[in-house]
Amino acid sequence: MKKVKAIALFSGGLDSILAVELIRRQGIEVQALYIKTGFNSEDIKVRLKLKNIEEIKAVATARKLGIPIITVDISDRYCKIIENPQYGYGKNANPCIDCRIEFLKVAKEFIDKGEFDFIITGEVVYQRPMTQKPSTMLFIDKKAGVKGLVLRPLSAKLLPITIPEKEGWVDREKLLDIKGRGRKRQIQLAKEFGLEEIPQPAGGCLLTDPQIAQRVFDQLEHKEWDCEIASLIPIGRHFRLPTGAKLIISRNEYEANYLMRFKDRWYVYKPTIKGPVGLLLKEKETPPTSEEQKYIEKILLRYSPKNLQQKVELVNS
Repeated sequence: MKKVKAIALFSGGLDSILAVELIRRQGIEVQALYIKTGFNSEDIKVRLKLKNIEEIKAVATARKLGIPIITVDISDRYCKIIENPQYGYGKNANPCIDCRIEFLKVAKEFIDKGEFDFIITGEVVYQRPMTQKPSTMLFIDKKAGVKGLVLRPLSAKLLPITIPEKEGWVDREKLLDIKGRGRKRQIQLAKEFGLEEIPQPAGGCLLTDPQIAQRVFDQLEHKEWDCEIASLIPIGRHFRLPTGAKLIISRNEYEANYLMRFKDRWYVYKPTIKGPVGLLLKEKETPPTSEEQKYIEKILLRYSPKNLQQKVELVNS
């Protein structure tokens, strides 16, 4: 008889851990899946080389709990979703419904290859207003092409029966009916499972941050959007010059090193002795104006040591 396997969307937060444990305790092999969007706070730390992939929360937690995990980077796909989400944005620049559909599509790719039989998520009914109403969950499943294949163990009894339950792979009576934003039942369950630490909700989506959202909408408004620009949205300080050009100033050596990677496409500046790196998002075929040069020098020196007599130089002249 074929062994049933499940793939779990895994953030490393308490809900995703409990969802996996509930299914593993029914004798089903579970593989965790962490999806990199390029807009998770920990994805940025990896990009800046502040962490390696093994140190991010989802991966480290899975390893600690003995859950095999794979990571998939959808940054290029995701930047296009942010640019024009079919189902709109949340409170800020977070395309939550499109995001959940895309995550399930990634998991479905593994099912289509015959590697897994169904999908697990740690979602809880009514925990998040935009994506976790029962009707919205079912809509997302349908749009992702996984209708009936997504099992949400923490709230399964509040949702229609799924294929894993119909097929007898999973005992519905051993699933739960949690709803709302409270964490009391999850914490109690974690204690019953013997979890040594109670992790905080994973979160980490930078698109819910008002400042990041403002940068996203600014780039879109100026029709300056591609996947390289998307990768820069969470990096550094952003300035829109009076000429309309965008200037990004590094806040630390990690960001400075990252901005230097783009010197073949855009203009890079830095103080002659010590200070931040400035990246002017202006294509090489269009030289900076004298007005832009003055603003770049003024802004870069503002964030440089005040006790040094220095000027600003173009790195890629």
